[in-house]
Amino acid sequence: MGTTDGDISAEFTEYALKARSRLQRTAYLMCGDWHLADDLTQETLITLYRRWGALDPDIGPAAYATRILVNKVRRSAKRAWRSREIMTPPPDLPAPTSQGTENRQVIVKALSRLGPRQRAIVVLRYWEDMSVEETARLVGCTRGTVTSQSHRALATLRALLGPIVG
Repeated sequence: MGTTDGDISAEFTEYALKARSRLQRTAYLMCGDWHLADDLTQETLITLYRRWGALDPDIGPAAYATRILVNKVRRSAKRAWRSREIMTPPPDLPAPTSQGTENRQVIVKALSRLGPRQRAIVVLRYWEDMSVEETARLVGCTRGTVTSQSHRALATLRALLGPIVG
């Protein structure tokens, strides 16, 4: 007896309820906008649902969901990056005033100063704790590119966040 649509829906719903907040946080760190992150997470889950019955069980849905999310964030970032280049440059980073929430806001703002690829690499490597190989596969580049872009991105972040990280 095959899997019914009801079984697929129940399995997917269970997965989506568990994974949604992780996907949304990752999307937020990659795009810097909670509303856009929510939209991208929803689009990711819709795309994943459409493919749910055909997923390779050895890989697991988390890898598929992360890959879909990265692609959606990258496409969104390309559109935003083009329009941002036409607009005025981003304002200077605010000086950190205390620990906690203010530092997180400054860090997210610093992440927004990175290009879309560098930002995706930093978030996947250091937030999602993925290997260089996993990150390269998800971003669609070589291991060397992940390594060099990580190095450049971290140097940029250190320069921007000196008072926080130093």
